[in-house]
Amino acid sequence: MIAVDVEASGIGPDTHSILSVGAIDLSDPTRQLYEECRAWEGAHLNEEAFAVNGFTKESATDPSKQSEADLVHKFAAFAEGSPDRTLAGQNVSFDRDILQAAAVRAKHTAWPFAHRTIDVHSLAWMHMVKRGLTPPIDPEHKRSSLNLDAVLLYCGIPEEPTPHNALTGAKCHAEVISRLLSDKKLLPDFEQFEIPWLS
Repeated sequence: MIAVDVEASGIGPDTHSILSVGAIDLSDPTRQLYEECRAWEGAHLNEEAFAVNGFTKESATDPSKQSEADLVHKFAAFAEGSPDRTLAGQNVSFDRDILQAAAVRAKHTAWPFAHRTIDVHSLAWMHMVKRGLTPPIDPEHKRSSLNLDAVLLYCGIPEEPTPHNALTGAKCHAEVISRLLSDKKLLPDFEQFEIPWLS
């Protein structure tokens, strides 16, 4: 399983560009990837996305950075070293879809990932319900409010620092997956934080 996090210039896989990717191989958490790239020519650049991920129009279009095509090839090559290439993360369907759209733009003909993914939100929701807890609901929108920060806190870890960083995000995904599925800490970054339901 590969915990992945993408920071992008917006949320449309076909209209926005990847700006950075972080990944952790859960079968060997010392295998980690962090890559940045420039936005592809013509990609939409969303200021709201920049406010979340800390990129700017200048850094997103920096000609000295590698292309999105080069980044997605590096990500696929990284994944080849994993015995399980299932992608995992919070709202991981976004990461999967924008990576796949980038692969199409890059004319990547051997995309190694399946449509099926492991979503942190679903794992945390099930974990709470099995413990007899009620997952949080946004009272205004009448939908789950179990975002990554809520899952981190549930797992005994502080909220993700801002601006968001793809490698930090991937580490957070990997750590909560390990805690939710196996009741085990995974990464040295989070060793100091105890697992609440075990104490």
